[in-house]
Amino acid sequence: MRPADLAREHGLSTQAVRNYEQDGCLPPAERTASGYRVYTEVHAAALRAYLALIPAYGHATAGQIMNSVHAGDLDSALIAIDRGHHRLLRDRETLDAVRDAIDHLTAAPSVDHPADRPVDRRTIGELAHQLRVTPATLRNWEDAGILTPHRESGTGYRVYRAPDIRDAELAHLLRRGGYPLEHIATVVHQIRTAGDVDALAGALDDWQRKLTARGLAMLKAATRLSEYLSLREA
Repeated sequence: MRPADLAREHGLSTQAVRNYEQDGCLPPAERTASGYRVYTEVHAAALRAYLALIPAYGHATAGQIMNSVHAGDLDSALIAIDRGHHRLLRDRETLDAVRDAIDHLTAAPSVDHPADRPVDRRTIGELAHQLRVTPATLRNWEDAGILTPHRESGTGYRVYRAPDIRDAELAHLLRRGGYPLEHIATVVHQIRTAGDVDALAGALDDWQRKLTARGLAMLKAATRLSEYLSLREA
């Protein structure tokens, strides 16, 4: 097979195929005496696997998986896949948690559960660790109007109470869904001021569809990668 033969199946350019080989996403091609690349069905299967991995795990992880396979380090490839599944599960759990909290997003803290009780207070470092983001990310969300943490008198340290934590969890979810900070700020503002959860419900439904699509992409990628590994072993 020529580079054009591989490229045609996927609507790619021949240069893209060569680039994928150079980046380690395809195994090295055989060369003719005159130096032309010659690909086989193994290369075609590798390309199908790589392209299927991209919507499932992203370009960087897809390349990491293929490079690990070609380096003979199958365990590293499987670890990258495991992390992708773990992230998807965590996103689903976060989505479910936000859905469960919708009815309470506009509710004032109850007497029995004041917002400033110790368990509902976080420093910027503690909240960043909880969400697995950096403190700088939380400061960016504050600059965008998404978070409005309380400031301790004297020290000026940020203190995140229950409503702030809830807004941060929502912001984290929507950012994972690809929403810009301006959109997230608008949703949070609507919930705070008008109690309008329609925008939030629509965003969550859209993110649910994205999670479903990613899960299906993972199934397809697993099939393609398995086919490629079987050909390599034949």
